[in-house]
Amino acid sequence: MPSPKYAAIIGAVALPWLGAAIPAAPAPVEAAAPAAECAPVPSAGSYPTWEKLPKQTTLPDPEGGTSPSFASDVMAGLGKNRVQTPEEWYQCRQPEILQMLQEYQYGYYPDHSLETVKATRSGNTVNIEVTAGGKTGKFSATLALPSVKPAPVVINIGGMSNQPYLQAGIAVVGFDYTRVAPDSNGKTGAFWDIYNGRDIGVLTAWAWGFHRVLDALNQTVPEIDPTRVGVTGCSRLGKAALAAGLLDKRITLTMPMSSGVQGLGPYRYHGLSGQDETLENSKSGAGWWTDKTLGTFVNHAENLPYDAHTIAAAIAPRALVIDQGTGDQFTNSKGTSVIVYPAAKLVYDWLGVGDQIAMSVRGGGHCDMSGFDSVLPFVTKILQNQTITKDYNNLGSYGSPMTTTYPWATAVPKAA
Repeated sequence: MPSPKYAAIIGAVALPWLGAAIPAAPAPVEAAAPAAECAPVPSAGSYPTWEKLPKQTTLPDPEGGTSPSFASDVMAGLGKNRVQTPEEWYQCRQPEILQMLQEYQYGYYPDHSLETVKATRSGNTVNIEVTAGGKTGKFSATLALPSVKPAPVVINIGGMSNQPYLQAGIAVVGFDYTRVAPDSNGKTGAFWDIYNGRDIGVLTAWAWGFHRVLDALNQTVPEIDPTRVGVTGCSRLGKAALAAGLLDKRITLTMPMSSGVQGLGPYRYHGLSGQDETLENSKSGAGWWTDKTLGTFVNHAENLPYDAHTIAAAIAPRALVIDQGTGDQFTNSKGTSVIVYPAAKLVYDWLGVGDQIAMSVRGGGHCDMSGFDSVLPFVTKILQNQTITKDYNNLGSYGSPMTTTYPWATAVPKAA
Protein backbone atom coordinates (compact mmCIF):
# COMPACT_ATOMS: atom_id res chain seq x y z
CA MET A 1 0.00 0.00 0.00
CA PRO A 2 1.38 3.46 -0.86
CA SER A 3 2.79 5.45 2.02
CA PRO A 4 1.16 8.68 3.28
CA LYS A 5 4.38 10.42 2.22
CA TYR A 6 2.87 10.77 -1.23
CA ALA A 7 0.61 13.60 -0.14
CA ALA A 8 1.63 16.90 -1.75
CA ILE A 9 3.58 19.54 0.17
CA ILE A 10 0.42 21.58 0.76
CA GLY A 11 -2.12 19.45 -1.05
CA ALA A 12 -5.36 18.48 0.62
CA VAL A 13 -7.63 15.48 0.63
CA ALA A 14 -11.10 16.54 -0.41
CA LEU A 15 -13.40 17.70 2.35
CA PRO A 16 -16.19 15.26 3.19
CA TRP A 17 -18.70 17.38 1.29
CA LEU A 18 -16.55 17.88 -1.81
CA GLY A 19 -17.94 14.90 -3.66
CA ALA A 20 -21.42 16.33 -3.26
CA ALA A 21 -20.31 19.83 -4.14
CA ILE A 22 -18.79 18.85 -7.47
CA PRO A 23 -21.15 16.74 -9.62
CA ALA A 24 -19.48 13.53 -10.73
CA ALA A 25 -19.75 11.32 -13.76
CA PRO A 26 -19.94 7.54 -13.40
CA ALA A 27 -16.82 6.24 -11.68
CA PRO A 28 -13.90 5.89 -14.14
CA VAL A 29 -12.01 2.65 -14.51
CA GLU A 30 -9.16 3.87 -12.34
CA ALA A 31 -11.47 4.16 -9.32
CA ALA A 32 -11.73 0.35 -9.18
CA ALA A 33 -8.07 0.02 -8.20
CA PRO A 34 -7.08 -0.79 -4.61
CA ALA A 35 -7.49 2.23 -2.35
CA ALA A 36 -4.37 4.32 -1.94
CA GLU A 37 -3.44 5.56 1.52
CA CYS A 38 -3.78 9.35 1.42
CA ALA A 39 -2.11 11.44 4.09
CA PRO A 40 -4.05 13.96 6.19
CA VAL A 41 -3.54 17.51 4.98
CA PRO A 42 -4.82 21.04 5.73
CA SER A 43 -8.52 21.68 6.04
CA ALA A 44 -10.23 24.60 4.33
CA GLY A 45 -8.94 27.91 5.65
CA SER A 46 -5.87 26.45 7.35
CA TYR A 47 -3.46 26.33 4.41
CA PRO A 48 -0.03 27.95 4.62
CA THR A 49 0.18 31.63 3.67
CA TRP A 50 2.63 32.72 0.98
CA GLU A 51 5.35 33.45 3.58
CA LYS A 52 5.35 29.81 4.66
CA LEU A 53 5.54 28.37 1.15
CA PRO A 54 8.80 27.80 -0.72
CA LYS A 55 9.66 30.06 -3.61
CA GLN A 56 9.70 28.06 -6.83
CA THR A 57 11.05 29.79 -9.91
CA THR A 58 10.18 26.87 -12.18
CA LEU A 59 6.78 25.21 -12.50
CA PRO A 60 5.84 23.30 -9.32
CA ASP A 61 5.74 19.54 -9.67
CA PRO A 62 2.06 18.56 -10.04
CA GLU A 63 2.74 15.07 -8.71
CA GLY A 64 3.63 16.25 -5.22
CA GLY A 65 6.19 15.52 -2.51
CA THR A 66 6.74 16.14 1.20
CA SER A 67 10.46 16.33 2.00
CA PRO A 68 11.62 19.61 3.62
CA SER A 69 13.83 20.25 0.59
CA PHE A 70 11.10 19.30 -1.87
CA ALA A 71 10.98 22.60 -3.77
CA SER A 72 14.75 22.74 -4.28
CA ASP A 73 14.80 19.02 -5.14
CA VAL A 74 12.20 19.58 -7.83
CA MET A 75 14.01 22.58 -9.27
CA ALA A 76 17.11 20.40 -9.43
CA GLY A 77 15.12 17.72 -11.26
CA LEU A 78 15.22 15.22 -8.41
CA GLY A 79 11.49 14.98 -7.73
CA LYS A 80 11.54 12.97 -4.50
CA ASN A 81 8.45 11.65 -2.71
CA ARG A 82 6.10 11.98 -5.63
CA VAL A 83 3.01 9.92 -6.41
CA GLN A 84 4.15 6.87 -8.33
CA THR A 85 1.01 5.31 -9.77
CA PRO A 86 -2.12 6.52 -11.56
CA GLU A 87 -4.13 5.09 -8.66
CA GLU A 88 -2.37 7.44 -6.24
CA TRP A 89 -2.98 10.33 -8.61
CA TYR A 90 -6.70 9.75 -8.95
CA GLN A 91 -7.39 8.78 -5.34
CA CYS A 92 -5.03 11.16 -3.52
CA ARG A 93 -3.31 13.80 -5.62
CA GLN A 94 -6.17 14.88 -7.88
CA PRO A 95 -8.55 15.54 -4.96
CA GLU A 96 -5.69 17.34 -3.19
CA ILE A 97 -5.23 19.62 -6.19
CA LEU A 98 -8.96 20.33 -6.48
CA GLN A 99 -9.14 21.49 -2.89
CA MET A 100 -5.86 23.39 -3.11
CA LEU A 101 -7.11 25.33 -6.13
CA GLN A 102 -10.35 26.19 -4.36
CA GLU A 103 -8.40 27.37 -1.34
CA TYR A 104 -5.86 29.51 -3.16
CA GLN A 105 -7.67 30.62 -6.33
CA TYR A 106 -11.32 29.86 -6.95
CA GLY A 107 -13.03 29.90 -3.58
CA TYR A 108 -14.99 26.90 -2.38
CA TYR A 109 -17.64 25.61 -4.74
CA PRO A 110 -21.13 25.47 -3.21
CA ASP A 111 -22.51 22.11 -2.13
CA HIS A 112 -24.70 21.11 -5.05
CA SER A 113 -26.46 18.43 -3.00
CA LEU A 114 -28.18 21.26 -1.09
CA GLU A 115 -29.54 22.82 -4.30
CA THR A 116 -32.79 22.21 -6.13
CA VAL A 117 -32.76 22.95 -9.86
CA LYS A 118 -36.00 23.47 -11.77
CA ALA A 119 -36.08 24.06 -15.52
CA THR A 120 -38.82 24.86 -17.99
CA ARG A 121 -38.52 25.07 -21.76
CA SER A 122 -40.28 27.35 -24.22
CA GLY A 123 -39.09 26.73 -27.76
CA ASN A 124 -35.35 27.37 -27.81
CA THR A 125 -35.27 29.05 -24.40
CA VAL A 126 -34.68 27.17 -21.16
CA ASN A 127 -35.50 29.00 -17.93
CA ILE A 128 -33.50 27.89 -14.92
CA GLU A 129 -34.33 28.33 -11.24
CA VAL A 130 -31.93 27.23 -8.50
CA THR A 131 -32.90 27.20 -4.82
CA ALA A 132 -30.68 26.59 -1.80
CA GLY A 133 -30.97 27.64 1.83
CA GLY A 134 -34.32 29.31 1.19
CA LYS A 135 -32.86 31.59 -1.51
CA THR A 136 -33.47 31.42 -5.25
CA GLY A 137 -31.54 32.53 -8.33
CA LYS A 138 -32.89 32.60 -11.88
CA PHE A 139 -31.39 32.86 -15.36
CA SER A 140 -31.92 31.32 -18.80
CA ALA A 141 -30.13 29.57 -21.66
CA THR A 142 -30.68 29.62 -25.43
CA LEU A 143 -30.56 26.52 -27.65
CA ALA A 144 -29.30 26.04 -31.20
CA LEU A 145 -29.91 22.45 -32.27
CA PRO A 146 -28.58 20.53 -35.29
CA SER A 147 -30.76 18.30 -37.44
CA VAL A 148 -29.24 15.07 -36.08
CA LYS A 149 -30.38 14.14 -32.57
CA PRO A 150 -29.52 13.33 -29.87
CA ALA A 151 -26.51 15.55 -30.38
CA PRO A 152 -23.45 16.36 -28.31
CA VAL A 153 -23.43 19.92 -27.01
CA VAL A 154 -21.02 22.77 -26.47
CA ILE A 155 -22.16 25.22 -23.78
CA ASN A 156 -20.62 28.65 -24.20
CA ILE A 157 -20.63 32.12 -22.72
CA GLY A 158 -19.85 35.26 -24.67
CA GLY A 159 -20.69 33.79 -28.07
CA MET A 160 -18.89 31.47 -30.47
CA SER A 161 -18.78 30.41 -34.10
CA ASN A 162 -22.06 28.44 -34.10
CA GLN A 163 -22.61 27.41 -37.69
CA PRO A 164 -19.63 25.09 -38.22
CA TYR A 165 -20.59 23.24 -35.06
CA LEU A 166 -24.23 22.90 -36.03
CA GLN A 167 -23.18 21.65 -39.46
CA ALA A 168 -20.98 19.09 -37.75
CA GLY A 169 -23.99 17.86 -35.76
CA ILE A 170 -23.08 19.53 -32.47
CA ALA A 171 -25.64 21.55 -30.50
CA VAL A 172 -24.66 24.98 -29.21
CA VAL A 173 -26.12 26.40 -26.01
CA GLY A 174 -25.39 29.84 -24.62
CA PHE A 175 -26.35 31.73 -21.49
CA ASP A 176 -25.98 35.31 -20.34
CA TYR A 177 -23.19 35.06 -17.78
CA THR A 178 -24.00 38.53 -16.44
CA ARG A 179 -27.35 37.16 -15.26
CA VAL A 180 -25.40 34.65 -13.18
CA ALA A 181 -22.84 37.15 -11.82
CA PRO A 182 -21.64 40.50 -13.16
CA ASP A 183 -18.06 41.02 -14.28
CA SER A 184 -17.47 43.31 -11.32
CA ASN A 185 -17.56 43.46 -7.54
CA GLY A 186 -21.35 43.74 -7.75
CA LYS A 187 -23.30 41.01 -6.01
CA THR A 188 -26.29 40.73 -8.31
CA GLY A 189 -27.34 37.79 -10.47
CA ALA A 190 -28.50 34.24 -9.83
CA PHE A 191 -25.34 33.06 -8.10
CA TRP A 192 -25.06 35.94 -5.65
CA ASP A 193 -28.81 35.85 -5.00
CA ILE A 194 -28.02 32.56 -3.26
CA TYR A 195 -24.39 32.81 -2.16
CA ASN A 196 -23.71 36.47 -1.40
CA GLY A 197 -21.25 36.80 1.46
CA ARG A 198 -18.96 33.95 0.47
CA ASP A 199 -15.37 34.47 -0.67
CA ILE A 200 -15.85 32.91 -4.10
CA GLY A 201 -14.42 34.24 -7.35
CA VAL A 202 -16.67 35.27 -10.23
CA LEU A 203 -14.97 32.64 -12.40
CA THR A 204 -16.39 30.02 -10.04
CA ALA A 205 -19.80 31.69 -10.16
CA TRP A 206 -19.79 31.52 -13.96
CA ALA A 207 -18.59 27.90 -13.79
CA TRP A 208 -21.58 27.19 -11.53
CA GLY A 209 -23.75 28.72 -14.27
CA PHE A 210 -22.38 26.23 -16.82
CA HIS A 211 -23.21 23.37 -14.45
CA ARG A 212 -26.74 24.51 -13.73
CA VAL A 213 -27.36 24.90 -17.47
CA LEU A 214 -26.28 21.28 -17.89
CA ASP A 215 -28.71 20.28 -15.13
CA ALA A 216 -31.48 22.11 -16.99
CA LEU A 217 -30.60 20.51 -20.34
CA ASN A 218 -30.82 17.10 -18.70
CA GLN A 219 -34.33 17.93 -17.53
CA THR A 220 -35.80 19.58 -20.62
CA VAL A 221 -33.86 18.92 -23.83
CA PRO A 222 -33.94 15.27 -24.96
CA GLU A 223 -32.42 16.35 -28.27
CA ILE A 224 -29.08 16.72 -26.47
CA ASP A 225 -26.86 13.87 -25.27
CA PRO A 226 -25.81 14.88 -21.73
CA THR A 227 -22.88 12.44 -21.75
CA ARG A 228 -21.07 14.39 -24.52
CA VAL A 229 -20.59 17.93 -23.26
CA GLY A 230 -18.07 20.65 -24.04
CA VAL A 231 -17.70 24.04 -22.32
CA THR A 232 -16.06 27.11 -23.81
CA GLY A 233 -15.54 30.84 -23.58
CA CYS A 234 -12.81 33.30 -24.47
CA SER A 235 -10.49 35.54 -22.44
CA ARG A 236 -11.98 35.97 -18.95
CA LEU A 237 -14.81 33.70 -20.09
CA GLY A 238 -12.19 31.15 -21.13
CA LYS A 239 -10.91 31.24 -17.57
CA ALA A 240 -14.48 30.50 -16.47
CA ALA A 241 -14.84 27.63 -18.95
CA LEU A 242 -11.61 26.16 -17.56
CA ALA A 243 -13.04 26.35 -14.03
CA ALA A 244 -16.26 24.77 -15.27
CA GLY A 245 -14.40 21.82 -16.74
CA LEU A 246 -12.22 21.43 -13.68
CA LEU A 247 -15.06 21.44 -11.15
CA ASP A 248 -17.60 19.13 -12.80
CA LYS A 249 -16.71 15.63 -13.95
CA ARG A 250 -19.71 15.55 -16.25
CA ILE A 251 -17.85 17.88 -18.62
CA THR A 252 -16.39 15.71 -21.38
CA LEU A 253 -14.29 18.41 -23.08
CA THR A 254 -12.96 21.70 -21.72
CA MET A 255 -12.22 24.36 -24.37
CA PRO A 256 -10.60 27.52 -22.90
CA MET A 257 -9.90 30.09 -25.63
CA SER A 258 -7.23 32.80 -25.20
CA SER A 259 -7.65 32.37 -21.47
CA GLY A 260 -4.48 34.00 -20.11
CA VAL A 261 -3.45 34.40 -16.47
CA GLN A 262 -5.90 32.86 -13.98
CA GLY A 263 -6.71 30.56 -16.88
CA LEU A 264 -3.99 28.66 -18.75
CA GLY A 265 -1.50 31.50 -18.88
CA PRO A 266 1.46 30.83 -16.57
CA TYR A 267 2.00 32.91 -13.43
CA ARG A 268 5.71 32.26 -13.90
CA TYR A 269 7.39 32.96 -17.26
CA HIS A 270 4.69 35.52 -17.95
CA GLY A 271 6.54 37.79 -20.38
CA LEU A 272 7.12 35.52 -23.39
CA SER A 273 4.40 37.13 -25.52
CA GLY A 274 1.38 39.42 -25.28
CA GLN A 275 1.25 42.34 -22.87
CA ASP A 276 3.12 40.61 -20.03
CA GLU A 277 -0.06 39.60 -18.23
CA THR A 278 0.75 38.84 -14.60
CA LEU A 279 -0.99 37.94 -11.38
CA GLU A 280 -0.38 41.52 -10.28
CA ASN A 281 -1.99 43.33 -13.20
CA SER A 282 -4.84 40.84 -13.57
CA LYS A 283 -5.71 41.05 -9.88
CA SER A 284 -5.47 44.85 -10.04
CA GLY A 285 -7.76 45.04 -13.06
CA ALA A 286 -10.35 42.46 -12.01
CA GLY A 287 -9.75 41.28 -8.48
CA TRP A 288 -13.21 39.73 -8.33
CA TRP A 289 -12.41 36.92 -10.78
CA THR A 290 -10.80 34.85 -8.04
CA ASP A 291 -10.95 34.68 -4.27
CA LYS A 292 -9.26 37.06 -1.85
CA THR A 293 -6.62 34.48 -0.95
CA LEU A 294 -5.06 34.67 -4.40
CA GLY A 295 -4.66 38.41 -3.87
CA THR A 296 -2.29 37.74 -0.98
CA PHE A 297 0.17 36.29 -3.52
CA VAL A 298 0.48 39.57 -5.43
CA ASN A 299 4.24 40.21 -5.75
CA HIS A 300 4.77 36.65 -4.53
CA ALA A 301 3.50 34.56 -7.45
CA GLU A 302 6.56 32.32 -7.32
CA ASN A 303 5.39 31.16 -3.89
CA LEU A 304 2.20 29.74 -5.38
CA PRO A 305 2.32 25.95 -4.92
CA TYR A 306 0.86 25.45 -8.41
CA ASP A 307 0.70 27.06 -11.83
CA ALA A 308 -1.60 26.83 -14.84
CA HIS A 309 -0.28 23.40 -15.82
CA THR A 310 -1.55 22.05 -12.48
CA ILE A 311 -5.09 23.15 -13.33
CA ALA A 312 -4.85 21.53 -16.77
CA ALA A 313 -3.44 18.28 -15.39
CA ALA A 314 -6.18 18.03 -12.77
CA ILE A 315 -8.79 17.71 -15.52
CA ALA A 316 -7.34 14.37 -16.70
CA PRO A 317 -8.50 11.86 -17.79
CA ARG A 318 -11.18 14.05 -19.35
CA ALA A 319 -10.37 15.95 -22.54
CA LEU A 320 -8.88 19.44 -22.82
CA VAL A 321 -8.15 21.52 -25.92
CA ILE A 322 -6.33 24.83 -25.48
CA ASP A 323 -6.66 27.67 -28.01
CA GLN A 324 -4.09 30.45 -28.44
CA GLY A 325 -3.38 32.87 -31.31
CA THR A 326 0.15 33.92 -32.21
CA GLY A 327 -1.14 37.45 -32.76
CA ASP A 328 -2.82 37.70 -29.35
CA GLN A 329 -1.80 41.11 -28.05
CA PHE A 330 -2.98 40.43 -24.52
CA THR A 331 -2.33 36.88 -23.29
CA ASN A 332 0.93 34.97 -23.14
CA SER A 333 0.18 32.58 -26.01
CA LYS A 334 3.77 31.41 -26.22
CA GLY A 335 3.98 30.62 -22.52
CA THR A 336 0.76 28.62 -22.67
CA SER A 337 1.97 26.73 -25.75
CA VAL A 338 5.56 25.88 -24.91
CA ILE A 339 5.35 25.66 -21.10
CA VAL A 340 1.85 25.02 -19.76
CA TYR A 341 0.65 22.60 -22.42
CA PRO A 342 3.70 20.31 -22.55
CA ALA A 343 3.97 20.25 -18.75
CA ALA A 344 0.33 19.20 -18.43
CA LYS A 345 0.70 16.70 -21.26
CA LEU A 346 3.41 14.91 -19.30
CA VAL A 347 0.77 14.05 -16.71
CA TYR A 348 -1.79 13.06 -19.34
CA ASP A 349 0.80 10.83 -21.03
CA TRP A 350 1.76 9.22 -17.73
CA LEU A 351 -1.90 8.49 -17.02
CA GLY A 352 -2.22 6.85 -20.43
CA VAL A 353 -4.56 9.51 -21.85
CA GLY A 354 -2.15 11.65 -23.83
CA ASP A 355 -4.54 11.74 -26.77
CA GLN A 356 -7.09 13.59 -24.62
CA ILE A 357 -5.14 16.88 -24.44
CA ALA A 358 -4.50 19.17 -27.40
CA MET A 359 -2.85 22.51 -28.15
CA SER A 360 -4.31 24.61 -30.96
CA VAL A 361 -1.78 27.26 -32.02
CA ARG A 362 -3.30 29.42 -34.75
CA GLY A 363 -2.69 32.74 -36.40
CA GLY A 364 -4.89 35.66 -35.45
CA GLY A 365 -5.45 37.68 -32.34
CA HIS A 366 -7.24 37.61 -29.03
CA CYS A 367 -10.61 35.85 -29.17
CA ASP A 368 -10.45 35.56 -32.96
CA MET A 369 -13.49 33.48 -33.97
CA SER A 370 -11.17 31.37 -36.12
CA GLY A 371 -10.12 29.72 -32.88
CA PHE A 372 -13.40 27.83 -32.75
CA ASP A 373 -12.77 26.51 -36.27
CA SER A 374 -9.21 25.57 -35.29
CA VAL A 375 -10.30 23.38 -32.37
CA LEU A 376 -13.33 21.87 -34.14
CA PRO A 377 -11.57 18.73 -35.46
CA PHE A 378 -10.50 17.86 -31.91
CA VAL A 379 -14.04 18.56 -30.70
CA THR A 380 -15.43 16.08 -33.24
CA LYS A 381 -12.83 13.54 -32.14
CA ILE A 382 -13.85 13.77 -28.49
CA LEU A 383 -17.60 14.33 -28.77
CA GLN A 384 -18.28 12.25 -31.89
CA ASN A 385 -15.44 9.73 -31.96
CA GLN A 386 -14.27 11.03 -35.34
CA THR A 387 -10.87 10.16 -36.79
CA ILE A 388 -8.83 13.29 -37.42
CA THR A 389 -5.50 14.06 -39.08
CA LYS A 390 -4.68 17.47 -37.57
CA ASP A 391 -1.63 17.38 -35.30
CA TYR A 392 -2.54 19.15 -32.07
CA ASN A 393 0.94 18.58 -30.66
CA ASN A 394 2.39 20.96 -33.25
CA LEU A 395 3.33 24.25 -31.57
CA GLY A 396 3.69 26.04 -34.90
CA SER A 397 6.02 29.04 -35.01
CA TYR A 398 6.66 28.69 -31.27
CA GLY A 399 8.78 25.63 -31.96
CA SER A 400 9.61 23.20 -29.17
CA PRO A 401 8.61 22.96 -25.50
CA MET A 402 10.75 24.88 -22.96
CA THR A 403 11.67 21.81 -20.96
CA THR A 404 13.92 23.75 -18.57
CA THR A 405 10.79 25.27 -17.04
CA TYR A 406 9.60 21.93 -15.65
CA PRO A 407 12.73 20.04 -14.50
CA TRP A 408 10.63 17.46 -12.66
CA ALA A 409 9.88 15.91 -16.07
CA THR A 410 12.87 13.64 -15.57
CA ALA A 411 11.22 12.12 -12.50
CA VAL A 412 7.78 11.42 -14.00
CA PRO A 413 7.12 7.69 -13.61
CA LYS A 414 6.96 5.76 -16.84
CA ALA A 415 3.45 5.11 -18.15
CA ALA A 416 2.13 1.65 -17.41
